[in-house]
Amino acid sequence: MSGGRETAPEGALPVAGPRRTRRAALGLVRRDGRAFAALLALNALAAAAGLAGPWLLGRIVDTVRAGGGTGAVDRLALVLLVCAVAQLLLARYARYVGHRFGERTLDRVRTEFVDRALVLPAAVVERAGTGDLTVRGTTDVATVGRTLRDAAPEVSVAAVQALFLLGAVVLLDPRLGACGLGLLGGWFAVRWYLRRAREAYLAEGAAQSALAELLAATAAGARTVEALGLQERRAAACQEAVERCRRTRLRTLFLRSVLFPAVDVSYMVPVVGVLLTGGALHGSGVVSLGVVVSAALYLRQVYAPMDTVLLWVEQLQSSGAAFARVEGVGAALEAADGTGSGKPGPPRTARRTPQVPSPSPADGHRYGPYGCAGAADRIDVTGVRYAYPGGSGDEVLRGVDLSVRPGERLALVGPSGAGKSTLGRLLAGVDAPSGGAVTVGGVPVAGLAPEVLRRQVVLVTQEHHVFLGTVRDNLLIGAPAAADAELRAALATVGADWAARLPAGLDTELGAGGFRPDGAQSQQLALARVLLADPHTVILDEATALLDPRTARHAERALAAVLAGRTVIAIAHRLHTAHDADRVAVMEAGRLAELGTHDALVAAGGAYATLWHSWHGDSELPSPRA
Repeated sequence: MSGGRETAPEGALPVAGPRRTRRAALGLVRRDGRAFAALLALNALAAAAGLAGPWLLGRIVDTVRAGGGTGAVDRLALVLLVCAVAQLLLARYARYVGHRFGERTLDRVRTEFVDRALVLPAAVVERAGTGDLTVRGTTDVATVGRTLRDAAPEVSVAAVQALFLLGAVVLLDPRLGACGLGLLGGWFAVRWYLRRAREAYLAEGAAQSALAELLAATAAGARTVEALGLQERRAAACQEAVERCRRTRLRTLFLRSVLFPAVDVSYMVPVVGVLLTGGALHGSGVVSLGVVVSAALYLRQVYAPMDTVLLWVEQLQSSGAAFARVEGVGAALEAADGTGSGKPGPPRTARRTPQVPSPSPADGHRYGPYGCAGAADRIDVTGVRYAYPGGSGDEVLRGVDLSVRPGERLALVGPSGAGKSTLGRLLAGVDAPSGGAVTVGGVPVAGLAPEVLRRQVVLVTQEHHVFLGTVRDNLLIGAPAAADAELRAALATVGADWAARLPAGLDTELGAGGFRPDGAQSQQLALARVLLADPHTVILDEATALLDPRTARHAERALAAVLAGRTVIAIAHRLHTAHDADRVAVMEAGRLAELGTHDALVAAGGAYATLWHSWHGDSELPSPRA
């Protein structure tokens, strides 16, 4: 990695380059500049107070050798005590200011990360994998937090102290100060380490992300793994990922095993040099014994701050790599929205069109269970082509033309791999087409702001999520202002009768320590959220796949009744859904092969008729998967 460019494997979230990482870190400092300036000032004062000790000890030695009385020694000892107390208080307050600065800055990092992650396009997250994003939002942010809270104050204090101590030796006697050059051995060791540490820690973070992604995928598909007998294969893959983590950690351990011994040796050289040189100079009468003692004590005191800096070097390198990964989410957002700002905003993909005025209810549609859809709700697909980014380049959709009339129920059917789900994602604005246009009311769907888009088009898939919190919390995501009666009505509509039997009703906690909904119940919660969100168009991609046939049939009928007058696009994997639709669109090899009513297409004897008869088992033709 070089310069300020962001790099990442194909499909993964990028990692911010060094230039961008430094710029972001400086930006965090500037946002709390007064506290940072106070931190530096207090550290400087504490270091200055600490310089008095060795100098006063040297004065005491010279006073005693000169035959001074106990009164002079007591006065010097009292000043020494006052300086020590002042250093203690200043250092303590400096750490207090530093910790507060670190916590405020960490809060900004966390908030900005969440803001960015929430507006990342779903396609970007899906290609990167949730494991990588999870590790960046947990492990990496926590690493940055430890550095801001602990390492930054400690290192700033130690660095100022080390500089002041070395300067004091030079002021005592430049010849003795030259012995401090022995610390250069440690400096060369640190340079050797820093040239290699960033890449090593980035590799370690990437290996951890890959392991987390693999473990999450294996756990989520545990039943499939068991059913298909893939346990050994998945275990081997996990073992390989663990081995990669082990190798990357051994690499960072090797770097530390070289750094620390080299630095320890470099500590001893200056002290030995001062004692030998100072002894010779004192024997010649050039310097006093007190000066030699003070110089040796100063260089001996350098050990502590230098040790502090070196002990945190690993944390600083690990944190630098972690911060580069956290800041990489901003780079991903820049690539998505095309603004170059990295600031949270309406998500875009690289090929999306600029945002334009969005349709509003006044344009022709009215929301509500029995709302009427108008011209502003018409969805048009014109010459749409699509190829997955980073794929082989083959187009999944090839010149699709389709108009969805407001208020109709359209079923998308076809064999597996025909492009049904991909077209559904384009209709929902999740992805942008490679060519052609998808519009709602004449406005490109890809150009709508998220808050406008989700009020108009919602995609419901078989993937669902139950958020930690109560049943009410989960439902209010769809309609924050909904009353309890509306929430119960939505649950009843999707057949979630179990919700009424919960011990605390809508206040029942879901997840660990509370009620754990199964797959069907989780899907019902997702469908209830859609009803509460009240969009004019709903795209169902196998949305009822996890419900048993009786419940699924009931939920589909309920949805059809509630969504009367609205547009419903159902990606039909069960052909009874197509039977109930106003029109059926048949996809084959990325093209729209047929379009018409169920009866008309069955009578035509084409691709849909083949699918229908195969699904009913009354055809000898091979059975394509619906």
